[in-house]
Amino acid sequence: MERPPRNRGCHFDGWWSVSVGLLPRRKKNRPGTLRPASSADLDHLADFVATRSGVEAYLEPRTTVTETTVLLVASDGEWTRRRVPGVEAAQSFAKKRAIPLYDVAVIGYPRRMREWTARRKAAGQTGPPGLGGPSV
Repeated sequence: MERPPRNRGCHFDGWWSVSVGLLPRRKKNRPGTLRPASSADLDHLADFVATRSGVEAYLEPRTTVTETTVLLVASDGEWTRRRVPGVEAAQSFAKKRAIPLYDVAVIGYPRRMREWTARRKAAGQTGPPGLGGPSV
């Protein structure tokens, strides 16, 4: 018995064995992969701290969707979130700028942040908070 020619994603090896390539091969930078923190992320956080008063930092742990992030909340409730290289980097960032760092899993999110977001929503403002650009 002669083998038929190979087709796209399908291989026939006799009457008893057929393999079909239903799943694509893994590619780099495909959707769903975690993007690491960049210097632009840290620059954004530093600028937020420098231009707002009463800023507090909240550490958000790594998830299956997002790397470790820091959420900065100003005294008026305005907030921004960006990726950081890890817990140690977040601690160093907060210490260098003399701002408190809280673990969001222990403390939770501050009420003023939720109120600020609700005020923006009621005013019809959309888009990411903070200094513009994509949020995490």
